[in-house]
Amino acid sequence: MRVGLVGLGRIGRFHAQTLSGVADELVVADADTALAEAVAAEVGARVGDPWTADAVVVATPTATHADLLLQACELRLPVFCEKPAAPTVAETRRVAEAAERTGTLVHIGFQRRFDAGFAAARDAVLSGELGELHRAHLVTFDPSPPPPAYVPVSGGIFRDCHIHDFDILRWVTGREADTVYATGANRGDAYFAEADDVDTSAAVITMTDGTLVTLQGSRYNGAGYDVRMELGGTLRTWAVGLGERAPLTLAEAGSAPADPWPDFQTRFAPAYEAEITAFLSAARGERESPCTVRDALAALYLAEAADLSRHAGRPVRLQEVSK
Repeated sequence: MRVGLVGLGRIGRFHAQTLSGVADELVVADADTALAEAVAAEVGARVGDPWTADAVVVATPTATHADLLLQACELRLPVFCEKPAAPTVAETRRVAEAAERTGTLVHIGFQRRFDAGFAAARDAVLSGELGELHRAHLVTFDPSPPPPAYVPVSGGIFRDCHIHDFDILRWVTGREADTVYATGANRGDAYFAEADDVDTSAAVITMTDGTLVTLQGSRYNGAGYDVRMELGGTLRTWAVGLGERAPLTLAEAGSAPADPWPDFQTRFAPAYEAEITAFLSAARGERESPCTVRDALAALYLAEAADLSRHAGRPVRLQEVSK
């Protein structure tokens, strides 16, 4: 299979490394031609037109996603795109409709679905091993904040960072959210507040069956990169992300991990590889889409509701943002 890759920034270069090992031929492109040439030489790819390949991976800036996905749909070319599918609800709906109208495989990159721990937790919930699920808790803590120039175009912490939590919450529990009550604070650099964003976040989510979910986020978790999920049922409690590299100091033992997770690429490297492999398998018609645009839209509704809640200072029902 010939695979095209558009966009060779941080995550694009990461995907280039993975694709070079699984694609018969990799064709790369970037607005920065010198960068494209360098990455091509690094991974054994060639610079060219990615839209002539059998499938394409999109890793460009968020603002470009919708147009590139629509282009793929018109070409009926299987496409993988890093989250989000588009910056807004209206654009995401447009992409979803185009994918459904043309029958094009569009896989949105939510790599946590391919992490062994989250997959095992999903199986435990859906099989009834936990009993009846009553509560869940999620955290996403970055070790250091993103660059100042990125924050104003990121969409804010709920759309940029917690979109992964919102997607994995739906996927693991098999439930939909009903109400979100979110807040945030600025405890670090001023450029978050200047962009009408926050660097510390929290939310309470009520699912349609009454399951209560709490969520926390931070851009300043100096101990390391920390992503965890706890699921409490009537029979058992499961935790994802409490391995030996979780950046936590145990108060009882007084010990911290010797090698905490430094960043998301390291923490989720196997998941990213599994995700790309799953996409290529779907592109060959061997399985269904691992994560559709409709899935991405459902996560975006949660992000929109959380952002509205933070600004309005009140609970927001998903019906308000999904009409």
